[in-house]
Amino acid sequence: MTVRLQGKIALVTGGSAGIGRATAMLLAREGAKVVIASRGAEEGEDAVRAIRGEGGQARFIRTDVSRADEVETLIGDVITIYGRLDCAVNNAGVEGMVAPLADQTEAAFDEVIDVNLKGVWLCMKYELARMMAQGGGAIVNVAGISGMTGSASASVYSASKHGVVGLTRSAAVEYARADVRVNAVCPGVVRTSQWSRVLAVAPVVSERTETTRAWWSSRTPRGRVGKPEEVAEAIVWLCSDAASYVTGHALVVDGGAMAGH
Repeated sequence: MTVRLQGKIALVTGGSAGIGRATAMLLAREGAKVVIASRGAEEGEDAVRAIRGEGGQARFIRTDVSRADEVETLIGDVITIYGRLDCAVNNAGVEGMVAPLADQTEAAFDEVIDVNLKGVWLCMKYELARMMAQGGGAIVNVAGISGMTGSASASVYSASKHGVVGLTRSAAVEYARADVRVNAVCPGVVRTSQWSRVLAVAPVVSERTETTRAWWSSRTPRGRVGKPEEVAEAIVWLCSDAASYVTGHALVVDGGAMAGH
């Protein structure tokens, strides 16, 4: 079996749970040394133990990606420990309020934009500088199909993810000649703790006789929600040399949900 990322150094923000954790696990299985960054130390250390339990190499660095000083320190620590940064997966995010736009609060807006959009920008700012200095690298930003279309009761979240796609495409154009590839993945509904939190407060959005969970499954041609591991496969492919001619792309991983829109 080919190990796609043998000896590479990979960073995953929001790597302690959900898509981030699945990605960190798969990166390690593919031979990368993984740094997991998130605000939750207990979950982050648990993810590190899981990777090490499979024989992989991983470290945890507590980081709030909305703070420039913490992101700068994070990238500096990665370089101090490993000497380089080959792959960066900017996945940290929050779902925000589930409510119509006029009912959203300023505090909720600020939190979502600070983490989901500013956080990705800050990570890219320091990752790109390091990758340019070392002669190349690959960045994958986790957006969502909310970054491709409107989302009822999630206007601020959708705006933040549209911004991530815009940052991705712009950076890809700016840094292509520096051999830094920048792409995004746009997952559909994926079974994570974040999705469970949204379901807990979301209204039933189709016929009253259906549950919200069943409605989401019915929207997807595949007839089910996705698994974090399925999104991780797309992310790792974009990080690998198999995607060497792919940059500026927003790869939709949604079981066909967007195909009919």
